[in-house]
Amino acid sequence: MLDEAGCRRKNLFVPNINNSRRLILIGSLLFAIAAGCGKSNGPSTGKSLPPQLKSLSEMNSQPRRDVNGQIVDAHDGCLQFFNGRYYLYGTAYGTNDGFGNGNRYRVYSSPDLAKWTLEGDLLKAAPPGVYYSPYVVFNPNTHKYVLWYNWYPKLWDGKLGVAVSDTPTGPFTIVHTDKLHSRPGSRAGVGTLFVDNDGHGYCIFTAMDEDYGVRILALTPDYLGLTGEASQVILKGAECSILIRRNDLYYILSGPLCCLCPQGTIVQVLTATSPFGPYTVRSQINRRSDNGEPIIPAQETWIATIPTSAGPTYLWMGDRWKSSPDGAKGHDFQYWTLLAFNPNGDILPIK
Repeated sequence: MLDEAGCRRKNLFVPNINNSRRLILIGSLLFAIAAGCGKSNGPSTGKSLPPQLKSLSEMNSQPRRDVNGQIVDAHDGCLQFFNGRYYLYGTAYGTNDGFGNGNRYRVYSSPDLAKWTLEGDLLKAAPPGVYYSPYVVFNPNTHKYVLWYNWYPKLWDGKLGVAVSDTPTGPFTIVHTDKLHSRPGSRAGVGTLFVDNDGHGYCIFTAMDEDYGVRILALTPDYLGLTGEASQVILKGAECSILIRRNDLYYILSGPLCCLCPQGTIVQVLTATSPFGPYTVRSQINRRSDNGEPIIPAQETWIATIPTSAGPTYLWMGDRWKSSPDGAKGHDFQYWTLLAFNPNGDILPIK
């Protein structure tokens, strides 16, 4: 979501080229954008699609509000389904410009994706800094909820922090403020989480010090640390990368650097048969065929797995920066849309 280069220049966005393991992206170079937040802890069958997801155009045309009538202020985070209830995690900006120490993490909950209740702030005793992009998963081994987040003691000294809680609403207690400290000179951008069907956890993140390269890291069984197993750089000049699994395919959805950009970004899809790859370049799902501009002026933040009686469905979520009528960043809209797949596994362009 936030990066120094993205605030200063346009960046090429291409897969890391490795002739033995990856395909070269042929065609146009891309420019101008956590299952990511993980596997849901809850039933995956016996639940029909929430009616609210059948009227997304109405939901996307106005701010979402909580049960008290206040605009929901939760951005660049994730939507999760735990024990029969939905939880929306995000950064609350209020009237800040997004670059100061006033950002904080919030969580809202809902039984139906329509009636939202503010549950409160997430982090307990957070050190001063600039905070973005909170991602929460449930750990089936420890029965704890784990939060990974991107923060900056000072811009642009990016860190990945880790916190844990007994409940999905927190408060979360910080256990690490710099999970990549063992790599000298490391600067972390956004990192999202994914939990595979076998319970193994992964973090996919942008290494700002590696030309904004995207890597996948394996998590320890408690999801609080790293095993040391990591992918090669899969993409460069990219951020807000999401890793999901559908059937036997793993999908990365990612886009170029976008510093709170109102124009939104394209979304490149890559697939593999294992979490670490090798990955094959597939479709671009937020790019107009006529002029190459984004279909939806939003930056990807998450793909939520929604359990239904017919199996999981996938909800794409993006932030529409500078979209609020009153100019308050905390009132910027989010765009939600259901992903559609063709028979060979390609994701169709979003609508």
